[in-house]
Amino acid sequence: IRSGRRFSSARSSAMANTEQVAQKDADAKGARPGNKQRLDYVDGCCFALVLPIILAHSARFGTTNKTLLKLLSQDNIMVGGFFAIMGYITAYSSTKIGERKVDERKLANPEAFFWGRVFSYYPLHVLVSTIFAPMFLAVERYYNTSLTKTSFRAFLNYSLLQAWFPKEANVWNQPAWFLSALTFSNLAMPTILRRTAALSKLGLQKLFGAMTAVSMLQKLSYANTTHFHEHNIAPKGAEHPLIWNMTRFHPLSALAEMVTGIAVARDAMLDTEEDRKEAAGPTFYFVAAYASLLLRLT
Repeated sequence: IRSGRRFSSARSSAMANTEQVAQKDADAKGARPGNKQRLDYVDGCCFALVLPIILAHSARFGTTNKTLLKLLSQDNIMVGGFFAIMGYITAYSSTKIGERKVDERKLANPEAFFWGRVFSYYPLHVLVSTIFAPMFLAVERYYNTSLTKTSFRAFLNYSLLQAWFPKEANVWNQPAWFLSALTFSNLAMPTILRRTAALSKLGLQKLFGAMTAVSMLQKLSYANTTHFHEHNIAPKGAEHPLIWNMTRFHPLSALAEMVTGIAVARDAMLDTEEDRKEAAGPTFYFVAAYASLLLRLT
């Protein structure tokens, strides 16, 4: 359920502003500046990210084999891919192909841009939270939580601020931390899009390298918190999983992932015909990325 919600919210939010102005049978390689294709392959990329998450949620209850648990666990690392995809599509839909400019029709009013994206998922979040509020409140009452703390947790949930509070982020409606981090990233998008759109290909490649380094540090940190989420692998500990929560869903980490996607999109959008001919096929990168999951065994 959690992975399904992440997929649904990621896809609906990311595709909210995607333009579909070109014919579906047009050849993407022959696209002229300003002529944008619908990114059908995004669905396939989302499935590739969702599958390991689903397997991880199931595997921990289906086996005690430590090798399998290592291979199929650490699923939260995959969530960063959704932010990268959303950054990619946001840049694709809001900046111009072949030009170092943003689409002013989209970004002339940053406030409208932000609220338009937030309201693609916020009404559903409020509806689900309200339907299940009696259950959340019953749990709080069962554990004798004070009225002040219960009210604070409800406020964080409805205001989508819970990702900034690691001790509270998973208390009400756990998957909503994703929306919390996403909302912060959406707030920063108008400024970031203008800055990145003005960069040259060399500047974009440097930005991509820097954001990838930040992402790797975050993932290495997460990989060293196995004992918080795989009780069959590591010895039990009495530590509070604050570091785990900080590394897996901090809004700044999510923003870094989105900027990575923006840099990749902008680099591709500035490609010339010669660049496209020299580019390696996507199969190599897909296989290499999936093969990196074997690092979980280390």
